[in-house]
Amino acid sequence: MLDRVSSSLDGANELSRSIVPPISARIGAMMNTQSVTEDDATLVGQARIWQYIYGVFDSMAIRCCVELRIPDIISNHNRPITLSEIASGINSPSINVDGLGRLMRFLVHRKVFDEEDSETETVYSLNHCSKWLLNDSNVTLAPLVMMFTNPFFGLPLSALSRSLKEAGTAFKLTHGEEFYDFSLVNSDFSSIFNEGMACTAKITMDAVISSYRNGFLTSKGSVVDVGGGMGVGISEIVKAYPHLKGINFDLPHVISTAPTYDGVTHVGGDMFNAIPPAEMIFMKWILHNWSDEDCVKILKNCRKAIPKETGKVIIVEIVQHPTEDDPFNYTRLTFDLVMFALFPCGRQRSENEWKKLLGESGFCRYNIIKMPALLSIIEAFPL
Repeated sequence: MLDRVSSSLDGANELSRSIVPPISARIGAMMNTQSVTEDDATLVGQARIWQYIYGVFDSMAIRCCVELRIPDIISNHNRPITLSEIASGINSPSINVDGLGRLMRFLVHRKVFDEEDSETETVYSLNHCSKWLLNDSNVTLAPLVMMFTNPFFGLPLSALSRSLKEAGTAFKLTHGEEFYDFSLVNSDFSSIFNEGMACTAKITMDAVISSYRNGFLTSKGSVVDVGGGMGVGISEIVKAYPHLKGINFDLPHVISTAPTYDGVTHVGGDMFNAIPPAEMIFMKWILHNWSDEDCVKILKNCRKAIPKETGKVIIVEIVQHPTEDDPFNYTRLTFDLVMFALFPCGRQRSENEWKKLLGESGFCRYNIIKMPALLSIIEAFPL
């Protein structure tokens, strides 16, 4: 999805080549030059709309390969394998080999898999993209694929225009309840969502622990993970930096089933009322769910909980900067639409928006630390 605009143009070019070769060559040249005619630009515009119309097949084709466990089948062979070997691994008596071949051709074109011609037939291998789709892996995006391509999440997208006209979330207009209320009464939905979030938490925490190494090493005392859920995030921090004392803070009913971790204490409460005192407060993907007004309330409680002279708040969130050259920019912008569609007040903020929230909450200065990830670290200080 990250390179949908650029790489999808290849697909439009292939279609053009089969019909009008000279036009296809012109489109390819136009992608690499700014001197184009009005007719050329119109043609490129048409090609892009075709791409966007059929863009849903990117995500659904990836869902298909995750459901069939194609990346795992290839990985288990420890070598490039043929289409017939993939088909055998799917373990179905009526596998449609022709359809499977067409799926693989599409995914190779979308750069999800690599292919090469052997002496007898084409073989397929994993690449840096498909390795993220392994089910049998500690670090994977496969559960997130299954989450976002589930009808629970897909159906609200058809109500975006209605949500704009009626000022309600697309999710509630589709399902009759807001996101978290719906999750409380629908166990299947809740399970899909939790698994999707768990896989991203692992990826994000690995990036945080390595990218903020100096910040953790120079900190002392206790760290509160606000909205820490089951305590996985704070347990990873304490495991990597055992000189820190971890506090996992969330609603009482959430932490009531949280497992025990060495160096971590579970504390129940409400972040809108008060936050346990600590030298450092950690919040990962919490504030993006809330309005500016609610974020200021939470951040003011954070400021009260830390020492004025030495305390700090570590916020791990998306920082929008679409003008910069970054492979995650498309996803960051898309996530803002996701928040708009699913949550009444959710949004992904720019640096100026974060600066405004922090200033209104009593934080005089901040640093933004970029990570090799979708999210960034915002380091905020009261002095």
